[in-house]
Amino acid sequence: MKAVILAGGLGTRLAEETSVRPKPMAEIGGYPVLWHIMKIYSAHGVRDFIVCLGYKGYVIKEYFANYFLHRSDVTIDLEKNLMEVHATRSEPWRVTLVDTGAETQTGGRIRRILPYVESDPEFCLAYGDGVADVNIGAVIARHRSDGLLATVTATQHTERFGVVEHDGRLITSFREKPADQRGWVNAGFFVLSPRIGELLEGDDTVWERAPLERLAKMGQLGVHLHRGFWQPMDTLRDKHQLEGLWTSGSPPWKVWS
Repeated sequence: MKAVILAGGLGTRLAEETSVRPKPMAEIGGYPVLWHIMKIYSAHGVRDFIVCLGYKGYVIKEYFANYFLHRSDVTIDLEKNLMEVHATRSEPWRVTLVDTGAETQTGGRIRRILPYVESDPEFCLAYGDGVADVNIGAVIARHRSDGLLATVTATQHTERFGVVEHDGRLITSFREKPADQRGWVNAGFFVLSPRIGELLEGDDTVWERAPLERLAKMGQLGVHLHRGFWQPMDTLRDKHQLEGLWTSGSPPWKVWS
């Protein structure tokens, strides 16, 4: 099973961070939020990642190219141009970094990585800016049991996001959320069949609009209801909140040991 992570957007609402790096590289506890998301998946046995790059994608490439430098003690012999890694703390991950375009929309990014997943029966998809204690294994199991083209994780939230209507098994429609009301929202953490590529027309396709709406109308968009922790990192306030949870010693999304 592969996990695709959308990590190419501009992140304009977090400009304090994204002026120098892509939003998924903004840190919580000294680690990029992208790393936290990958750790969540890895804890559930998903360790083959495809990262959709765009804005300042080279920063993410350099992070993984120099992962041992970030995570291990090293001796660098300048005369011999050699590096010896000590007490490595690397992860059992395979990471494919794909340049999906600086201006490409979310659906277009998914379309561009389809060659990497087209031989698989399904793949996971996550946004590169939010953490949760979602049971990834349960989402995958639900998707396989329902036999649909797509499954989305929905959670209850009061801020900023449009509402998804569901019948407990399927997403039936989408609508704007009334102010200050709690509703079920798209939390990401999808499981998808590669056949969703038929709904992605080009780089300008926004995954959250026509493709998801069409899947709902087709009766092909299942839902996994998540009643635990979920928090996107859209603003500096969100980042500070997540940082506080991490430094508390018991961040709710830390499902790994």
